[in-house]
Amino acid sequence: VKNEDVLLFIDNIFRFSQAGSEVSALLGRIPSAVGYQPTLASEMAALQERITSTKKGSITSFQAVYVPADDYTDPAPATTFSHLDSTIALERALVEQGLYPAVDPLTSSSKMLSPDIVGEEHYKVARSVQSVLQRYKDLQDIIAILGIDELSDEDKMTVARARKIQKFLTQPFFVAEQFTGRAGEYVKVEDTIKGFSQILSGELDHIPEQSFYMKGTIDQVIKEHKG
Repeated sequence: VKNEDVLLFIDNIFRFSQAGSEVSALLGRIPSAVGYQPTLASEMAALQERITSTKKGSITSFQAVYVPADDYTDPAPATTFSHLDSTIALERALVEQGLYPAVDPLTSSSKMLSPDIVGEEHYKVARSVQSVLQRYKDLQDIIAILGIDELSDEDKMTVARARKIQKFLTQPFFVAEQFTGRAGEYVKVEDTIKGFSQILSGELDHIPEQSFYMKGTIDQVIKEHKG
């Protein structure tokens, strides 16, 4: 195919690493770390570097990456991640809380998240959201042992806003509409930034966290609260 823009889905890229390991074992090569083939890095590079863009066309790839034992330092996923522009990490703990999509904003990343690309406001809001969520994560052990009442007023405020952010990160799916009874919804980036900005600024501290669950825009949250 020439002069075309191609969308490539790979499910699952770990199988490529695994197959290479099996072939390497059959050839009698001495395995490297965790039993993978010694040529893992060069084999992955040879595959990933063919997924590129030129003046005549492009290849955009979405790759499912299996992470053995949830170990992000495992050579197979670690080698894969080094070639990707963005990663979307799914988290079991979010599924257990009923938060969908169960994307972890702390372990997910994007090389595109730069002021030069997304703009200053988008960048600052995104980083501020990550900062609040990280602080909440750091406080969870203290909350589990001593309770939230033992936190300082500032930390209590951080926890409250972090929980609202977690709820606001949920979004009703079109594909799940028949199962949840909630209509799917697309939300503009500008509206998303506006919503998180208002949560971070404290404008919505008076609204309970449950009002943020499975909403599209922040205006829907405010409307439901006023009810």
